Amino acid sequence: MTIRDFLLAGLVATTLGCTSASAAVIGVVAPRTGPYAALGSQILEGARAAAQALGDKVVEIDESCEESGGLAVAKAIADAKAGVAVGFLCVETLTTALPALKAQGIPAITVSVRSKILMEDASRNAWPFFRMAPVEGAEADKVAATMLDIWKAEPIGLIDDGTIYGRELTAEIRQKLADGGLTPVFTDIFRPGQEQQVALVRRLAKAGATHVFVGGDRTDVSIIARDAAAENIALTLMAGDAMRAANRPVPLRDGVLAVALPDYAALAGAAPVTNAMRARNVEPEGYVLPAYAAVEVAHQALANGAKSNSSAVSSLGADVFTTVIGPIGFDPGHELKQNPFTLLEWQANSFTLPRPATE
Repeated sequence: MTIRDFLLAGLVATTLGCTSASAAVIGVVAPRTGPYAALGSQILEGARAAAQALGDKVVEIDESCEESGGLAVAKAIADAKAGVAVGFLCVETLTTALPALKAQGIPAITVSVRSKILMEDASRNAWPFFRMAPVEGAEADKVAATMLDIWKAEPIGLIDDGTIYGRELTAEIRQKLADGGLTPVFTDIFRPGQEQQVALVRRLAKAGATHVFVGGDRTDVSIIARDAAAENIALTLMAGDAMRAANRPVPLRDGVLAVALPDYAALAGAAPVTNAMRARNVEPEGYVLPAYAAVEVAHQALANGAKSNSSAVSSLGADVFTTVIGPIGFDPGHELKQNPFTLLEWQANSFTLPRPATE
């Protein structure tokens, strides 16, 4: 056994606190070719590392991301005698795979698909589908709740870039703020991709807005922050999950806020796993750690089901699982119990949890 293999084997104790559970066969569904191959590779790398650490077997199944491929995926999972299947980058696969997986009693755990309609279909048809990705609307829910919590007494602005993402996200937030009794002093649509946004910054200042949510991408937020500083206009900016992007061409200024999915690799509890993966030249980015966690969930659900003489589906619906990215449990609708979006602040070239306000 190499040092790297030893490090991975030792992760069983750190992630589960137990090495006695029986080995499991887990299907891992992800694209190996095509436009989503890079994301599929992240899922496969994470699943492989978790299975090696846990002593499980993963059966890798290619995902074409076409509805016509769902039945073949379900058959491959059943033929492999997998107890649980994880991954599933695309809604098209699940649409046709889930009915067949239900017939085999095999639960599916997605790390990616956010479709509300698919979960409604799954609930109506009793498909064994569980979502480790945030549901549609979770981002707006968290942004609005955060603004109502920390900006309740501030003059706020809402601006978006006119894209489907920016427009719909900002519209949802505005409605939720209205329900909470918070009305913006300024709303507008700005032109994205401009070299400067001085006119927008001045309009915000003229309206009296000091705290602004931006429904747009990271580059536009960086330009707005830069131009506000150049104009000596004090603006506290917040944006959404689109902020998880490269810090270029305009660097982000310290103090900009984002409601986004956390950088799981930066979590203290994930250090043993991330260190071991980097020792194998695998960078724990994107879907790597969520896929690792999905295998951990599958492993524990199968072990719990065997222990209680029930099923993995029953365990997934009732238990809370220890994973590399923190505790994971599902509500009665098979959604994550906790909204995974969190408030982050850009400081010293990375997003971190905001520093507590001083009294």
